[in-house]
Amino acid sequence: GMIFALVYCTAGISGGHINPAVTFGLLLARKLSLTRALFYMVMQCLGAICGAGVVKGFEGKTQYTLLKGGANTVNHGYTKGDGLGAEIMGTFVLVYTVFSATDAKRSARDSHVPILAPLPIGFAVFLVHLATIPITGTGINPARSLGAAIIYNQEHAWNDHWVFWVGPFVGAALAALYHQVVIRAIPFKSK
Repeated sequence: GMIFALVYCTAGISGGHINPAVTFGLLLARKLSLTRALFYMVMQCLGAICGAGVVKGFEGKTQYTLLKGGANTVNHGYTKGDGLGAEIMGTFVLVYTVFSATDAKRSARDSHVPILAPLPIGFAVFLVHLATIPITGTGINPARSLGAAIIYNQEHAWNDHWVFWVGPFVGAALAALYHQVVIRAIPFKSK
């Protein structure tokens, strides 16, 4: 509940990205300046590090170690390629949903239907978790993955860490590209 309250508080300031991959997608879709995007990403990472520290404090050593600090790794039985694929697909779904939900809001502004953008985005995140928890524990947010890895700071948390940056950034880039090229290009008039 507290986390959702924080997300809603930031929504008015930054659009509630809280995720460098989403910010990166919006940057590529030219909805954000480079300066603002970089500022958001740095703040997202700092926030995630603080958040992971707070979680460690609340959980106590035994529980924290048992849960491996919430650090993302590619799970046993899966290759790094599987992990990368899961992160690309998962973030693609998330960022594409962000684009769709925020676009719908813009076109519906004149109508009297209140559009709840957080609803489809939250649902997408839920579905992505169902699909990717077995593979990577669900990263799809490089800041969260970084915060957990820094606070936990065990070797195995760093081994696969690149997967949780490369995957989400590639997924976000593909979603931005798809949104710009495919969705924006639909209303071609045939002569």
